Amino acid sequence: MATKFNTAAYNFRTKCPYVSKDLLHWFPGHMNKGLKQMQRKLKSVDCVIEVHDARIPFTGRNPIFTSTMTGAKPHILVLNKKDLTIQSLLPKIKDQLTAEEGIENVIFTNSKDQNCRGLKSIRPRIVDIIKNSNRYNRSEELDYSVMIIGVPNVGKSSLINMLRSTNMRIKHALPVGAVAGITRSVMTKIRINNDPKIFMLDTPGILEPSVTNIEMGLKLALCASLQDHLVGEEIIADYLLYWLNKHGKFKYVDYMGLEEPCDDINKVLITGSIKFNRVRRIRDFDGQTREVPDIIEVARTMIKAFRTGELGKILLDINLLKRNREEEKILA
Repeated sequence: MATKFNTAAYNFRTKCPYVSKDLLHWFPGHMNKGLKQMQRKLKSVDCVIEVHDARIPFTGRNPIFTSTMTGAKPHILVLNKKDLTIQSLLPKIKDQLTAEEGIENVIFTNSKDQNCRGLKSIRPRIVDIIKNSNRYNRSEELDYSVMIIGVPNVGKSSLINMLRSTNMRIKHALPVGAVAGITRSVMTKIRINNDPKIFMLDTPGILEPSVTNIEMGLKLALCASLQDHLVGEEIIADYLLYWLNKHGKFKYVDYMGLEEPCDDINKVLITGSIKFNRVRRIRDFDGQTREVPDIIEVARTMIKAFRTGELGKILLDINLLKRNREEEKILA
């Protein structure tokens, strides 16, 4: 159990670490191609499932989807990785998304848990909303076609694999990975249910062409929707440290081998290199070799600890969630 520290006793940063907007600009060719493919195939689907990370339910969703995809067809928002965020806040997140954005179908899932109730509710929800919608040019079709969309690395392919496994007992898996951008183009129909026949179109993760909000971009990077090396592991770890200190989450202190909270990412990573024995050899100008802390490797270790939940259950959008005074006291 992590030691409790008094946040007021420390002079933590109050502003998000500065990052050049150029580091957050990532819209490779396959994304542009994939978006056009998705828009062309929209007429042949009955429903759109948008998958996003439950740790950032209010930020990072691509506005292009809202303007061109989800408004045109019945829409389900699946907030995946719910096991990594604060469970007690899920109902409030759902209510706020419904009230502010008009999203009626919000489902929380853990695509790695075959017994997840949210996962089991997806198939009947698909059937229900399609049956109660005007299918236009697809009204005579007996099968249901669903397009699954979202920003990179939110678990779209993992979700399809689990639905196939649960509904059809099929173990053959689509390729998935911890790196953003595994799925490169809109694939052929993948059957995920037999009665009724439901097919899904897997799609590449699509970011908006330019992430203009710095902190939103850093949240996406921390959740692995941007490839780490494109932003920089030290930069991502520094934002994580800033966020944890700001919100009084101090599990990182023990994890990184510190004695108390610290606001200096270099000190945190150097201390971590000692605990985890992460060093690298360099050659000096005189030909002598010496060992120095492997800062980047330690930053990767710290980021991975966040992504796997070792630093605690975290809602990165906690400041965007509307709460009353009693709830503020509970979370303090």
